[in-house]
Amino acid sequence: MVATAALSSSSVQLPFPDQPPNIHRNYTPCHPLLHRKINRGRPFRSISTSSCETLTLDRTTLSVEESASDDELSAAVRLRVRSFYQFGDSTYAFDGSNLSDPILIDHKRYLTERELEALKDRIAGRRKEFKMVTCINATLPLSGSLSSASDLCSVCKYSVDGEDRVVVGTLDLNQCARLADEIIGKRPEGTGADVTRAYICNVCVAKELHRNGVGYALLVKSIKVAREWGITDLYVHVAVDNEAARKLYMKSGFVYENEEPAWQARFLGRPRRYLLWADLTQTNNL
Repeated sequence: MVATAALSSSSVQLPFPDQPPNIHRNYTPCHPLLHRKINRGRPFRSISTSSCETLTLDRTTLSVEESASDDELSAAVRLRVRSFYQFGDSTYAFDGSNLSDPILIDHKRYLTERELEALKDRIAGRRKEFKMVTCINATLPLSGSLSSASDLCSVCKYSVDGEDRVVVGTLDLNQCARLADEIIGKRPEGTGADVTRAYICNVCVAKELHRNGVGYALLVKSIKVAREWGITDLYVHVAVDNEAARKLYMKSGFVYENEEPAWQARFLGRPRRYLLWADLTQTNNL
């Protein structure tokens, strides 16, 4: 499948103080989700999966591009909420048609609306610590090949030029010196927003499309965009026990640079993470 300042315990807030008790984040050993402080508009963080029948993808129909509309951004955020959060035995739905608990319905809407607002703020340049932000999505046309993934289609559908498409993978590319509560990259030297350093975060692929090369296609596109921005050093954070994601990133040209201290991971209530780096000045990196 994104250093750290001294933090006091009084500065830490629960991401969702009003969260219903039967909602759980995916803290699975291989695919952890990190805490997120919604009021700061911080991004989601890592890849999440669960057991599911995997579809076979016709790659000729896959499009990987920067998000071009609010409708597409909203579909991408819905995929993130669907991927990064567990809601007990409930089916993910926005209209409540498949849910019996109105608190869950409202909370899913809340998660989606807050993340969408924060993402749009970052993309629009309203967060001074970010120079450039883009959301890159992998999408498929809504067609018979996705007929067995009705939940994915209903949740992550959007329309463009009269065509219905489905977001099946997404990530954010952020040009900035650092991401909150994350290990800071060492290259290149500098701390301002103009530094030619970028971080990938919020990487997720719909569980129905795992092992179809969607994650790799997203990374290839993000590296291309980063080079167009003039980025020389690209970073991504990954849980130390997420071997599948590490292999994907290393296949894409990333190497180990640093790792999170155990005390920091315990303090933030999350699995420890590696910081991986890619030198975009080298032509052999995709």
